[in-house]
This record gives sequence, structure tokens and C-alpha cells, in this order.
Amino acid sequence: MPELWPGSVAGYLTKEEAPDSLILLPAPPVAGSSALAADEEANRVGLALRGSPRFAQAAEDANLTFPRAAGAFSCALGAPVTEADTPRIYLLLRRVLSDAGYSTSRAKHLYKRPRPLLVNKEPTCTPAEEADLAKQGSYPSGHSAAGWAWALVLAEVAPDRADAILSRGRTFGQSRVVCNVHWQSDVVEGRVMGAATVARLHADPAFAADLEAAKKELNAVRAKALAPVRDCKAEAGALAVSP
Repeated sequence: MPELWPGSVAGYLTKEEAPDSLILLPAPPVAGSSALAADEEANRVGLALRGSPRFAQAAEDANLTFPRAAGAFSCALGAPVTEADTPRIYLLLRRVLSDAGYSTSRAKHLYKRPRPLLVNKEPTCTPAEEADLAKQGSYPSGHSAAGWAWALVLAEVAPDRADAILSRGRTFGQSRVVCNVHWQSDVVEGRVMGAATVARLHADPAFAADLEAAKKELNAVRAKALAPVRDCKAEAGALAVSP
């Protein structure tokens, strides 16, 4: 699969086929609304976790670059996710990432919602990325869309692990609140776009074929009893504290 740019491969969907966030989502919360007050309260809870293992996990979840990002669901899946061990699952996640990320773009570009770091002037879990993040709209969260899309797809690959996988999909999105780069409503609506993306993907023959191949690949990996690629005990401890 050729890269569109370094680290990114083409998804399954064209721009015209991708879900439209301007049609599917409401406008972001406005000043004085109860929704904005809820966002601000969630942000305060997230800021209180700075310096904690949960904050460190949020920094890890911020990394959408492969090969590192491939391991985000390894513990929940109960198996390694690497290009060497599970190449079909690995490529499936890379392509779904592109589709889910693109699904959020129209609303991001229209609303240009300021991210929490620009409002509260507090640091994030990824200081090197703050200058670029400040230029990008906050609503909806592309990370949350990707994480939830990954969770839905992997729950089909391993239905016996669905609860653990979906829980991880939720915490993956919540990491953006902990990181001080997204509001809670950004994350919630990001999940909507992730779900919309997966719903659309089920009409794509190439995705359907890759999904079936991923199921067979996981069965082969399980037969070898290969372990996850992350420290699952440390991850579980960090994620036990999540807004």
C-alpha cells in the first residue's frame, strides 16, 4: 500500500464516500450554554491528572504514527499488533485511521473551535505539537474518531474481547481531554464520526475482505500464544483513572 505522505496510507473510501461531519454533527457548544459548562468541568478534571500515569498514557495515545500506534489496542485484543506478527490487522488499522480522520475534516475547517490549551493557557501532554495543534480546529476530535473506529473494527475481529476493546476505544478518546487538547464534546462527537465511518466501510468490498482476513490472522496468532506488545498491567493501572 503506497503512502499518501510519510506515515499515512490511503483509506478505503474516497472523499465523496466518507461521512460528512457537517451533516452528521451539531455545531459545537456556544458561550453560556450548559454544554460548554460541561466541557469546562471535564477539562478541569483532566488538568488535575497532570503528572500522573494517566497523563503519561494520554501522551502515548496521542501518537498516531505507525508502527507505534499499532500497539494501542494490543492489551485489549490480547495479542500483538505489529507489521511482522499481524500484517493484515496492521494495514487494516492504518487504512481505517485515514478514513476516520478524514471524516472529521469539514466540521474542523468550518468551526475552527479553539482547543483548550488556547483557552486555559495550560500545557498539554505533547508540548512539541502545541504550535501545530493551535492552528487546527478542535471540533470534532480526529483522535477520538480513529480510536472509536479502531475499537468497532477490532471488536468484530475479536468479538470475545469486545468489552475490553470498546472500553479501550473510549479511554483512547478520553486521553484527548486528559492531554488538554480537546473538549469533552469534541471527543463525544468524534466517536459519532468514527461509528459513521465504520458503518460506511461495511459497504466497501475491500474493507470486508480485509476484515475477514484479519479474523483469520488473529486466530493464527492466538494459536501461537503470542503476547501483547505493551505493558498491560501498567496500562490498566493508568486507564483505571479516566474522566
